[in-house]
Amino acid sequence: MEQKEKHFTLSWFFKWFLDNKAVTVFLVALLLGLNIFILSKISFLFIPVIDFLSVVMLPVILSGLLFYLLNPLVDLMEKYKINRVLAISIIFVIIAVLLIIGLAVAIPNLQRQVVIFAQNVPSYLEDADRVIDDLVTKRLPDDFRPQLEQVLAQFSTQATAWASNISSKAVNWVSALISGTSQVIVALIIMPFMLFYLLRDGKGLRDYITQFLPNKLREPVGKVLSDVNQQLANYVRGQITVAVIVAIMFIIFFKIIGLRYAVALGVTAGVLNLVPYLGSFLAMLPALVLGLIAGPVMLLKVIIVFIVEQTIEGRFVSPLILGSQLNIHPITILFVLLTSGSMFGIWGVLLGIPIYASAKVVISAIFDWYKEISGLYEPVEETNREQ
Repeated sequence: MEQKEKHFTLSWFFKWFLDNKAVTVFLVALLLGLNIFILSKISFLFIPVIDFLSVVMLPVILSGLLFYLLNPLVDLMEKYKINRVLAISIIFVIIAVLLIIGLAVAIPNLQRQVVIFAQNVPSYLEDADRVIDDLVTKRLPDDFRPQLEQVLAQFSTQATAWASNISSKAVNWVSALISGTSQVIVALIIMPFMLFYLLRDGKGLRDYITQFLPNKLREPVGKVLSDVNQQLANYVRGQITVAVIVAIMFIIFFKIIGLRYAVALGVTAGVLNLVPYLGSFLAMLPALVLGLIAGPVMLLKVIIVFIVEQTIEGRFVSPLILGSQLNIHPITILFVLLTSGSMFGIWGVLLGIPIYASAKVVISAIFDWYKEISGLYEPVEETNREQ
């Protein structure tokens, strides 16, 4: 009788608590919230770690990106009996030559377009002022003119205050720019060495990590590391390929419609497109401004270019290159970008998606392991048959 009562009690507890998804979700959310609360209270302990990471982050990221791009080429050359170190050296020399040629061709063109743009800024401002005056005096009904003039006056006052605020902070900005430039220079010096060792020894990194684990954990942890590596490789190669194609498309389309600074705008669009979804929209802002200044016809052409590019990228380029390899819903991507960007700035925007994809692989593996050892997720028929 006592055994039966004990079994009934365990069954009731199992049914309402252990095997209840709502309770499980609540407990997970509670633990997650508790962890976030504790971390927020001891965040000052991580300041030295954050300072250290801010120094090493850039060369690590750059070398990691180039590793995923170049590693397949090194592996291919190794299959043709070329020594791995020799293959890496050949690739480095080719990249250096292409980089020198590319900079020699691109820098004068970009410099010329930037100088022309800077020289034309006063005329652009005059054109914008003329368009606004024309809008106020001719296009708007008389009833709306006082309100619009008041809004423009307020905007002018705020713009003046903003300009004075900028001038007062210029020294700090110049100091930050010099500091950032020095970090970039250090990163560019360190990055080739890190990349060389990654390409040379990257294959053995998984085995090096798993050798410190117990024998039972080596195989599953090794599989998780391989899956994470594959996710990162798919994301980096795919996103950079898409960004290059987007830059080329924008340059061609802007050249066709006759928009000024097509090369600079296209390169900017390609770089910003490394941020999924949000990048293309941000890249179109300067093009829309230039189109508006040039006139309504050019503005309409720029809008058509944006629609055509988004259609080609969304329907053909991204699905063919990225496909569903990451298996992340677009809404989730936007949520991750906004959250990581608000928390960690530009690094959060750039690294949010790959970190989320990697964490998803790890958490899925942990959950599969938990399902296997807990016995809480066995089919109902099997559980009843065993009883």
